[in-house]
Amino acid sequence: MPRRPLTAEQALWLLCLLTLIALAWLALQRMALTMSAPGGMADAAMSGMPMPWSPGDALLMLAMWAVMMVAMMLPGALPTLLLYQALLRGRLAAPRRHLAVALFALAYLLVWSVFAIVATALQWWLEQLSLVHNTMRSASTQLTALLLLGAGLYQWLPLKAACLTRCRGPLQFFLGNWRDGALGGLRMGLAHGGYCLGCCWALMGLLLVVGVMNLLWVAALGAWVLLEKCLPQGLWLARLGGLLLIAWGLWLLFG
Repeated sequence: MPRRPLTAEQALWLLCLLTLIALAWLALQRMALTMSAPGGMADAAMSGMPMPWSPGDALLMLAMWAVMMVAMMLPGALPTLLLYQALLRGRLAAPRRHLAVALFALAYLLVWSVFAIVATALQWWLEQLSLVHNTMRSASTQLTALLLLGAGLYQWLPLKAACLTRCRGPLQFFLGNWRDGALGGLRMGLAHGGYCLGCCWALMGLLLVVGVMNLLWVAALGAWVLLEKCLPQGLWLARLGGLLLIAWGLWLLFG
């Protein structure tokens, strides 16, 4: 069955969300330049010693993780957001419909903002243990292998498959989680964000393997997550990636 063309309202929402994604990538580029500038965190790492974070460093790192989650995870939520807008037509008047879609998107990003807080705290802790460089990359072969093996094994767990199924099937998600009204959008956004987090959190740990501010790898990882959610054989793609990650981790430990 051919897909229906986007309505003008959906096209406007899509344009707004794509603009937000583009701004997030631009912000990431600026942050990467700031951190690599003379006197920045990456420059301080050249000493090879753990460096204490100033409040400004902590805020910059938190902002970096939060913006990165917008850049990486929002693209995969676009089909769900557009379908939600379509389902609301005839149910809510335009102002409340716009509010509901906005609350859905904000709630989804709120879930990943909480993840950003946890990731920032974990990165700080690992740096204090000298397991992660100030360059935001693992300094330990054992930690790197653990992250790779953990992410690879998680790709095969039933929890991963269940969460990925919810992310891959927006209509199925709404049939099982529908809530009326604008506040319903907030609640469903939190639920969808939770499923997405359950699907992708282990892959986000790979950023500590390849380098948190290595934008080439960040883009590649974001593209992999998007392909898992969008391709017809996304689950098997996830499992194939899991095998590659397990092989990589085992090679580091025993190769």
